[in-house]
Amino acid sequence: MSVAAGMLAGVPNAVPNALLDLILPPACAGCGAKGPRCCAACLAELTARPARRLPHPCPPGLPDCWSASPYDGRTRRTLLAYKERGAVTLAAALAEALAFTAVTALSRTPGALRALAAGFAVVPVPSTRATAGARGHDPVARLALLAARALCALGLPAHPWNGLTQVRSVTDQAGLSSAERAANLAGSLRVSRPATGPPAPCALLVDDIVTTGATLAEAARALRAAGTPVPLAVTVAATRRRSKKALQ
Repeated sequence: MSVAAGMLAGVPNAVPNALLDLILPPACAGCGAKGPRCCAACLAELTARPARRLPHPCPPGLPDCWSASPYDGRTRRTLLAYKERGAVTLAAALAEALAFTAVTALSRTPGALRALAAGFAVVPVPSTRATAGARGHDPVARLALLAARALCALGLPAHPWNGLTQVRSVTDQAGLSSAERAANLAGSLRVSRPATGPPAPCALLVDDIVTTGATLAEAARALRAAGTPVPLAVTVAATRRRSKKALQ
């Protein structure tokens, strides 16, 4: 361990991640190679496998769901560094993966392309206040904003809109089955500004990971209840099914 790393080992949360990047030698979050926080090889992996990845069983109301990559290897390590370790500089690479996935999905699903052609709001699944406070940021909201900008740069009528809010607390989802997650989340979200609504007639939902699909289904329900269709959802990653009883 370097002298600087040893001095900071006991106070990782007291020093902003950006300052740590200046003090310690930078390394890729995905593979550990010295250099950028997301090296060219890890960025290529993030954007190499966009595909429709639907959970099984698929919850009622889940939009067509695409992800950039399975939740494993470099993708998993990069997401964990971004979400849990405050490596916010990774947002640009992850948002690029989201935007590329959205473009790929639209190119392969004419129905979604027609629905979103007149303009769409890029809507993040909201973090709870407690989660955002513990992490020091709202990771999905940041990704949605950057992905919307990337889509606009490509000529798509995307508008970032952080319009969903939680109306009740939910329990920790870890260890819950698909049915238990759906029950835990039912009715937990609503559109925060129903009078004005999103700045576009349709919504593209964004989240970091799709597991059982319960969170995305609840977010889509809330938007539809406010009169906003949701033809497509995109995530950075999708968890793999490990067994018949395992979560996806």
